[in-house]
Order: sequence, then C-alpha cells, then structure tokens
Amino acid sequence: MAEFTMELNDDQKQVRDWIHGFAAEVIRPAAAEWDEREETPWPVIQEAAKVGIYSLDFYAQQFFDPTGLGIPVAMEELFWGDAGIALSIVGTGLAAIGVVANGTEEQIGTWIPQMYGTPDDVKVAAFCSSEPDAGSDVGSMRTRAVYDQAKDEWVLNGTKTWATNGGIANVHIVVAVVDPELGTKGHASFIVPPNTPGLSQGQKFKKHGIRASHTAEVVLEDVRVPGSCLLGGKEKLDERLARAHERARAGGGGERVKNAAMATFEASRPAVGAMAVGTARAAYEVALDYAKTRTQFGRPIIDNQGVAFQLADMRTSIDAARLLVWRASWMAVAGKPFTSAEGSMSKLFASEVAKKVTAQAVQILGGNGFTREYPVERMHRDSAIYTIFEGTSEIQRLVIARAISDMPIR
Repeated sequence: MAEFTMELNDDQKQVRDWIHGFAAEVIRPAAAEWDEREETPWPVIQEAAKVGIYSLDFYAQQFFDPTGLGIPVAMEELFWGDAGIALSIVGTGLAAIGVVANGTEEQIGTWIPQMYGTPDDVKVAAFCSSEPDAGSDVGSMRTRAVYDQAKDEWVLNGTKTWATNGGIANVHIVVAVVDPELGTKGHASFIVPPNTPGLSQGQKFKKHGIRASHTAEVVLEDVRVPGSCLLGGKEKLDERLARAHERARAGGGGERVKNAAMATFEASRPAVGAMAVGTARAAYEVALDYAKTRTQFGRPIIDNQGVAFQLADMRTSIDAARLLVWRASWMAVAGKPFTSAEGSMSKLFASEVAKKVTAQAVQILGGNGFTREYPVERMHRDSAIYTIFEGTSEIQRLVIARAISDMPIR
C-alpha cells in the first residue's frame, strides 16, 4: 500500500524556504512603496528573474511536481510577501497557462519563453478574456476573430478589460468569438505577438487593492495575427466547431466542451486559492504578534478570550483553506476529475477566508490596523480581489452547485 503523507519532502521545503526568504527580504520591504506608486515594480520583477523565481524553468519545475504541491506552495509564500507585487511576478503565469491548456507543443516552445524574457530584459504577458459587458457571463463576449483565408490570418476586433499586464505585455493571449452561433463553444484563444499593429492599451485602472499590479483595458482594432497564432491550430478548431454544430442540430447533450477561457481558469483556481491563503496567513501572523505585545489594562490583549478566540478561528480557517487547495492541486496532477468542483471549492473557501481573516486582523490592531503604518490595512484591501477575479465567489458556488446536483442551476 502506498504511503500517505501530508509532509512536504525535502526538495519542497527547500523551495518553500527559498521563496519565503525572497518574499521577506525583497518583496516585503518594497510593498508599501509600490502600493502607493500604483506602478509595475519592474526592479522587483528583475530581482525575481535574477534569482530564478521569475522564469519559465522555475514555474515548469513547480508545475510538474508529481505531488501537485509545487505551485500552491510557491504562490502561498510569494503572496505572504505582498499580493500586489506577487501578482506582478506571477501574472504572466495566467497567459502561460492559457497556452499550455490550449496550445500545441510548438506554440508552447515558441511563445512562453517570450513571455518572460531574460533577467537582463524581463518581459510580461497578459491573458485577455473579460470585457466591459462580459465578465462572469462569458457568453456575452463580443470580441470577434475572423479568418482571412487568402492571407492565412485572423483579424481581431474588440475591447478587453481587467487584463493583468494589459497593454504593457510583450505577448497577449486573447479569447475571441469565432462562431457566434455556438455561444461559449464558439470561442478560441489567440496569441498576439509583440508590437502587433492595432493593439493598444485603453484605460489603466486605479484599484482598491493589488495596486502594484498593472490592470488595464486592451483595445484591438483590426489586429492581424498569423494563422499559426490560433492556439491549438485551425484543424483542431474546425473539428471542435463541427462537433458542437452536430450536437446543436441533435438537440444538445453528449460531450461537454470547455471554452478557451474556462479551460484556463479551471487550471488556475487552486493556485488563486493558494494566493489567498498566503495573504490570510500574513495578516494572521501580524495580528498574532500584535496581540502578544500590545498591552491594555495591564496585560497583553491576547489574554482576552475575545481576541484569542478570533486568532484561533483565523488559524483554523487558514489551515482548512490550505488543505482544500492542496487536495485540488493533488487531484489535478493525479488526473482525478473535479466531480464535485473541488477546484472551485478551494478557490471559493480560500478567497472568503482571506477577506474574513484580514478584516479580523484590522479589528485586532484597532486604530493602528486602520492606518497605513501597519500592513494589515493593505492586506485587507488586497484580499477583496480573490472573491472577484478568475470567477467570483457567486460563480464558484454556481459551479459547485451544478456539479453536486447535476442540474442546470441558474
């Protein structure tokens, strides 16, 4: 019988401690500055590239960890450092996942290295799915991709929004409608190479949290990309669309087809859960240290059950969230299907825990927690994003409810 263990192996512990050291020594000291500046922290990304954290090789090693825990362990430690800077470091990963989930081996080998650049010339990438009228409702997507057979080119038109690294990226991955009759089954993903005419940055958003991460609109005006930039290739797309049309004519049913955006988000949900765990853990640790040193009425405030019990609940919920993330990550690498939407469970629970724990941390620090002199204020602002991006909490509950009931719940 195979041995069951929840203990990280020596290699995983070494990677965890290495990333934790970088987060403590490089990310945390810079966190408040870049939050105030609301700019991409290029010097920190470059430092991450120099030590090997911001690189294709690093993420590949963690992605192919046979236990599935490489990515969640790395995400937790980076986001323990600071969510805004960490998202600037890992934001390229969502675009990379989009290529890995939908692309050919040639596309993976060609484009993912260009997303990261080199330590001396770092690059970033952007995954562009959401639109002004199509966030959770991906079926309302309007960005169109039309094939120009004579030139073997795709022509993209539309506006994307909420794109991490949007407009400043070297490579953009854009989800677009290729067959409007098929709804979400008529979507496909495209690589937009560097300096492609017609792609521009629209509005850059000034955000409540994760302010060191660049978020903007991406405008596509007659953007032409070679046929080879269709992720997966045209033959595969034509086969998929033909099957979808056949099922539609037969009245639906049969094989379920994931659209390009959903395939990317499904693969990344446990990683987002790990990000939330990192932020929650950071806020909990600040609150615990504060409660042990802050005295009122002649004793540390942790001597009061009202504070101590909050901290007990905070730690319990953080550990529970981490276990859900680890389970989903292990299931994914082991090829076990998310029959009960375990990936969504991990993202839902961890993101809600992050919001609650950071709010409790602010409360424990009292007036100090409400000021920018202490990091829990920033952590609380940052935590709000976890219940919104890559599928809101409401969407995660919908996915879970459909999975456990096998009913088309709306």
